[in-house]
Amino acid sequence: MQPYLQAFGTQFNLGFNPNDYPFLIDNSYGNDTCVSFYFKQGDQYRKLWVDHEMADDREENGARYTIESATNEGTDEAPEIYAGADAINIFECETSEHLIAHLNLISSK
Repeated sequence: MQPYLQAFGTQFNLGFNPNDYPFLIDNSYGNDTCVSFYFKQGDQYRKLWVDHEMADDREENGARYTIESATNEGTDEAPEIYAGADAINIFECETSEHLIAHLNLISSK
């Protein structure tokens, strides 16, 4: 079972199938406010946050989907990917259709 399912339950709707994007590594943790994945784009790490579908269920105001710059505080063999206070928002959207289009663009490069 993927970490996001363990942390957020089987009813959490991502809006996309993570198996379609094998470059996404599930990094979800139960203490987080939403599901997260990380991936590498070129030589840079990115963090994808997937918040609850209904805005009223979200702890923070913001888009449902956010991709931020991230830092690997571990090694290439044992990555520890974090988007800290200095993270830059690279992409935000509310709909899964827009996210899927963006992920397809990333995967085609």
